[in-house]
Amino acid sequence: MKISNETKIGALTAIAIAFLIMGFNFLKGKNLLKSGNYIYAKYNNTKKLVPSSPVYINGFQVGTVNDIESDDDVRHVTISIKLNDSYNIPTNSIAYIESSLIGSPNIIILPGNSTAYLKNNDTIQTTEKGDLISQVSDKIGPVTDKVNHALSSLDTVLQNINSIMDPNTKGNLKSVIDNLSTASASIVVSVISLQQMLDKQNGALGQSFNNMNSFTQNLAQNNNKIDSIMSNLQTTTDHLAASDVDGVINNLKASVEKLDDMLAKINSTDGTLGSLIHSKELYNSLNNSVISLNTLIDDLRVHPKRYVNISIFGKKDKGDYLEKPLNDSTPASNK
Repeated sequence: MKISNETKIGALTAIAIAFLIMGFNFLKGKNLLKSGNYIYAKYNNTKKLVPSSPVYINGFQVGTVNDIESDDDVRHVTISIKLNDSYNIPTNSIAYIESSLIGSPNIIILPGNSTAYLKNNDTIQTTEKGDLISQVSDKIGPVTDKVNHALSSLDTVLQNINSIMDPNTKGNLKSVIDNLSTASASIVVSVISLQQMLDKQNGALGQSFNNMNSFTQNLAQNNNKIDSIMSNLQTTTDHLAASDVDGVINNLKASVEKLDDMLAKINSTDGTLGSLIHSKELYNSLNNSVISLNTLIDDLRVHPKRYVNISIFGKKDKGDYLEKPLNDSTPASNK
């Protein structure tokens, strides 16, 4: 029987389509012949897991997701995992879906410590472990609530401030700010003055320190002289301590007492010197004697012939005796 070209073309087209479907499913990780090792896992949320997603144990890829099927009510999803080889996976191992920020999710199997291993077509235990995004969302949620509460409180505070800040209060606040600006400028000037004072070369405090340093250097240079002076002073004090200071003081005290007695006798009218000092009659007598002496001297000067009898002067002058001193010879106290 002769086959027509149309039949051949149709058969080849069907075969090509079949191979295309098989290759596409193979690239997706599906094997139409369903040969190899398979295990199953059930989840409530696949977190956008897709077929051909990798399956890892301790960071090593042991298989891929072969198929994803759900129940009629879509409450449970069954995932078939095709293993690349026959692996000894403990029966108490746990599989969870790990989400990725930049790629598709994958399945992570945490191996258990059981000595029994999963067989082909067994179901592995699963857990709904939170992914990174869920954890971040769980952390951000309370923080967002607190931020919203803080913003609400801040809005209330700003409203209260706006109600308080009337024109007078604003003016007072402006005055306070101006005063603070003036005070800060004064502080800057004070700091500059303090820096100038603390300047090592030209500052007053620096010069004082320099003078003090020079003084201490002079003390250090004259240390031997100071020690000699202190030794001499110590020697002098030792001599004073050894001398009879009490005897000198007692003699001085006795001399002072005798001087007091003598002054007391002088002030008293009982003694001769006291009588001479306090006697008015003695004063008058002495004064009269001085007046008489002055009168005699003036008379001798005016009438010398009365007292010197020399022939060259003629006869002896008699009469017209002076009874009181002349005005030019009288003491200033008697004028």
